[in-house]
Amino acid sequence: MNLRLDETGFGSLKIFQNPEEFCYGVDAVLLAGFAAEAAAKKRRQCKIMDLGTGTGIVPLILSHKTEADFIGGIEVQKNSWQIAVKNAEYNNLTDRLRFFHSDVKGFGRGNGKGTFDVVTSNPPYTAGAGGIESSNKAKSIARHETTASLDDFVRTASVLLRDKGDFYMVHRPTRLVDICTSCRRHHLEPKELCFVSGKPFEKSNIILIHCTKYGNPELRILDPLFVHNEDGSYSQEILKLYEKLP
Repeated sequence: MNLRLDETGFGSLKIFQNPEEFCYGVDAVLLAGFAAEAAAKKRRQCKIMDLGTGTGIVPLILSHKTEADFIGGIEVQKNSWQIAVKNAEYNNLTDRLRFFHSDVKGFGRGNGKGTFDVVTSNPPYTAGAGGIESSNKAKSIARHETTASLDDFVRTASVLLRDKGDFYMVHRPTRLVDICTSCRRHHLEPKELCFVSGKPFEKSNIILIHCTKYGNPELRILDPLFVHNEDGSYSQEILKLYEKLP
């Protein structure tokens, strides 16, 4: 593997990535920031699991933003899983981060059932039969539901979470009905929804959703978030997310 070592912008954390395969984007950073605020309020013994973790960027950021003593990640692609393990080792986080080479469909039916306080996921956005698949297998698996469906990710999140535990996911607005239907089917009640767009007044292309296992029915629509200002500079919210502003 031809790996590249990149700065994350979060403390001294660095991440190995394979530029020929799937590299993380702003959606993973948005997800980690969305989940971190709630996770940071929980006790130090908070347990977090990230579904479809790739090379481990969400657990890495959460290790910086929270005091959670166990942050796990599940990844089906062997190459990505191996890089995630390498990232934990390189950043001296093996005491807090643990990565599992597994399909999310079969995970959580053993010892992990009902033991996690927070579950996060940045799953493939495109339904298995939809969109144009990449000729690069690693990118195709990361972008398309080829190994697990949206419902598989939601079901596994529900299985892993304790009652009243929190699920955080980043996805596309076009899948919102599918997301809410699947979440309710698996006892994850949508509680917060945030629409994200590239600039003010542009159509949203990302959503952040927070659900609570066996939560009461009530959905709060958060203020929209913009990645860039109209002049192309990063928005205040994104600068705060990257810890460039207090």
